[in-house]
Amino acid sequence: MTVEAVEELGEELRRLGWVTDLMVAGSLATGDYVDGVSDLDLVALADGPVDEERQAALVEIHRRLDAGSGAGRKLGCVYVDRVEPVEARHPTWTHGQLVQRILSGITRAELFRHGYAVVGRAPRDVFPEVDVRAAARAELTGYWAWAARRPWLWLDPVMADLGLTSMARGRHALATGELLTKSEAVRRAYAPSRLIDQLSARRRGENVSSPRVRTAWIAWRDARRTVGRARRDHR
Repeated sequence: MTVEAVEELGEELRRLGWVTDLMVAGSLATGDYVDGVSDLDLVALADGPVDEERQAALVEIHRRLDAGSGAGRKLGCVYVDRVEPVEARHPTWTHGQLVQRILSGITRAELFRHGYAVVGRAPRDVFPEVDVRAAARAELTGYWAWAARRPWLWLDPVMADLGLTSMARGRHALATGELLTKSEAVRRAYAPSRLIDQLSARRRGENVSSPRVRTAWIAWRDARRTVGRARRDHR
């Protein structure tokens, strides 16, 4: 699937001269992309450190795209100057700002298994194969363990939806060693059927809401249980 904002970013990065590769991960790579709902998850490789001058150029490009072809499409990109170590943090454009984040094991697994190039090399020529079970366990016992200790975060409906789908994906990855799309994860969420129907509607882009406190409780409880299970199984 071609998305204008992705192609335009590729052209902009080519002109910089120091971005060697631009790759597609996430829902667009797995064929589960829903325009206006899914994030556009991209990974770019640089020929050296992305210093302040380079970061300023990236901010200018992304702000221009977010106001144009990328408006409403949640275009994000991680700018990597070295593939290893996994825990290294990289400049990352997400939700209108440049932050420092790791390139997670799950994203690396998506790249290796489903990703494709917009500029430069294919992901498999750059990234090694990832142990999906280990990557899922790292996310569950890392970020999601942190979030599970903060129940107030789950009152955000976006966080609750993300948590329910991420827990389903994490359980599937631990059990099978395979990745699960977000749409399929919605159908496998540990939630009442009515809430699953509402999650599915939101995944399709429909303006459907769920009871805020009840949904937060269900999602938070699911995260606590799934994180706890991941920790126990690992030990």
